[in-house]
Amino acid sequence: MSISEILLALSLLGMIYLYARKNRKVSSEKPAKTDLSAQTLRISPEKIIAAKLLTAEQQAALKPQEVLAILKKGNEDFVNGDLTVRKNAERVLQASSGQFPLAVVLSCLDSRVPVEDVFQRGVGDIFVVRVAGNIVNEDILGSLEYACKVSGSKVIVVLGHENCGAIFSTVAKVTLGNITPLLAKIQPAVEASASFPGIQNVTNPAYLHHVCAENVKNSVQNIRSKSQILNDMEAAEEIIIVSGIYDMETGKVNFM
Repeated sequence: MSISEILLALSLLGMIYLYARKNRKVSSEKPAKTDLSAQTLRISPEKIIAAKLLTAEQQAALKPQEVLAILKKGNEDFVNGDLTVRKNAERVLQASSGQFPLAVVLSCLDSRVPVEDVFQRGVGDIFVVRVAGNIVNEDILGSLEYACKVSGSKVIVVLGHENCGAIFSTVAKVTLGNITPLLAKIQPAVEASASFPGIQNVTNPAYLHHVCAENVKNSVQNIRSKSQILNDMEAAEEIIIVSGIYDMETGKVNFM
């Protein structure tokens, strides 16, 4: 082995030694302690949906306007990102023996409108009736009558939403299978929007919003005119029927 080769070998050995020593030093250093207390998530008691469900007595004692205030406060918390903890396992067990929900929400089918979350409610708190375009027919009316007359719910909320595919499809005059007769039930909202100023087609978001609002109003009117039971209950102030539109960008329900 020549001198130059020996020097090269020694140089390589020295580099290996220094590298090993450096790694040994790093590994021997104690990792910085993580301040777990700073990462602890603290939740105030009022943000925990209790395990106990509403009782028949508690439900009966509530006034419709009180229930509406609960829903509005829940939506406010949802919009603000306030965390709510739900003791679902216990609530599921309790709900198996009965239910006394606060309200019933007639909502669109859209998966982007998680109704229970929107109002910060848990298992057994509200009925949710879902159908594309939140339209009203005999089956929907029967469900609403069951929720209010039989189960004691105090508020009916007809909930439309921005960027509704059913509204878009109606304005676009879509025809497809059983979707066609469904969209026909939304058509009156399009006709009611005939005097809307501006472009009246799917390219105008303001027009689509207007049709959505008219459709929600139409559903409320259909409930009142086609269900004597619910109409009488509202007249007796046993229930209230309200409407709103869910803002897809903020999560806020704008009650009408």
